[in-house]
Amino acid sequence: MKKTTTAQGHRLASYAMRDALSRGRKYGEDEHPYRTPYQRDRDRIIHSAAFRRLEYKTQVFVNHEGDYYRTRLTHSLEVSQIARTIAKALRLNEDLTEALALAHDLGHTPFGHAGEEVLNRLMKSHGGFNHNLHTLKIVDELEERYPGFPGLNLTWETREGIVKHTTRFDKAHIPKELAPGEQPTLEAQIVDIADEIAYDNHDLDDGLTSGLIAEAKLNAVPLWGRMRAQIERRYPDLSEGLKKYQIIRRLIGLLVDDCIAESQRRLAAYHIQSVKDAKRRRERLIDFSSKTKKIRQPLRDFLKKELYQHSRVNRMSDKAKRFIKEIFLVYVNNTSMLPQERRDKITQKKQNKYVVVCDYIAGMTDRYALDEHKKLFDPYEKV
Repeated sequence: MKKTTTAQGHRLASYAMRDALSRGRKYGEDEHPYRTPYQRDRDRIIHSAAFRRLEYKTQVFVNHEGDYYRTRLTHSLEVSQIARTIAKALRLNEDLTEALALAHDLGHTPFGHAGEEVLNRLMKSHGGFNHNLHTLKIVDELEERYPGFPGLNLTWETREGIVKHTTRFDKAHIPKELAPGEQPTLEAQIVDIADEIAYDNHDLDDGLTSGLIAEAKLNAVPLWGRMRAQIERRYPDLSEGLKKYQIIRRLIGLLVDDCIAESQRRLAAYHIQSVKDAKRRRERLIDFSSKTKKIRQPLRDFLKKELYQHSRVNRMSDKAKRFIKEIFLVYVNNTSMLPQERRDKITQKKQNKYVVVCDYIAGMTDRYALDEHKKLFDPYEKV
């Protein structure tokens, strides 16, 4: 198996994505003297306005619920850390992995999946709304930072990984130019798995801290109970707070270790020698073992029932849907209430007003959307 040394300081496997194999950028640019193309992608993502806004976008809890809980920004950083660990162990391209991890949630609406659901419904007659496709639109068009081209002009592989991001929440139509019939790179597949690891385990942390998850019920879930017993045997006098952190730490470690071992097994079993080999497979090559999937499923089912479907979370989601719908209808029925730059897109650039309004709302943070709703509907609020 051929190995290549890169600027990352470790040897890449033959099936890793290399800079030299990139399909390049939409708009030609000179290469940087000491940053790889995927490092440049990562840096452009970090410096984007959409990335900064993730600080005030919901993971599970609306931003004003408290400073402790995860936001889309902290979640993205956690995904990046987990993804880079897996990529390094598998000798894949860490730079591409990191860029994809940091970009994967750029297109999220305010109020998380509740916001996406209502925007998709409101946009049904105008192409719908999907946050993966919206992320692609952000990096291709909406970010305006360079005089020579729209968007961030990211590499083909980063753009492909963004739109092919797949978890239980994420499905999208793949544009023809991004090879819908192929699997994404192994680096992109890692980000999908890291995303699952991060939100499952960190949502447990936030759920316990908030009190929405009852620890007595959680202890009855076999995987959690097993990890708790291991910690209590080793540290019998540990406080409940530290015990929680140690259990979650072990859960993450178990999933990362299993993903690395199972992925190595599949790569060897299918004789994967190149990026092309990996992309031609019908199934994903980066995954958990069937045994681990089986033992973690009750924990995922528990999260769905006890946290994601908790009455308080449902109330927050329902309220968020009403807020977004009301803001949306005000704007499309009276576009003069939009900011001037948005009005110009409709009047001067002849863009569809529904699409302009949707893009504007999708880019809002939770806090901005709440403030905007108050300005539009509270008669005592200054506009």
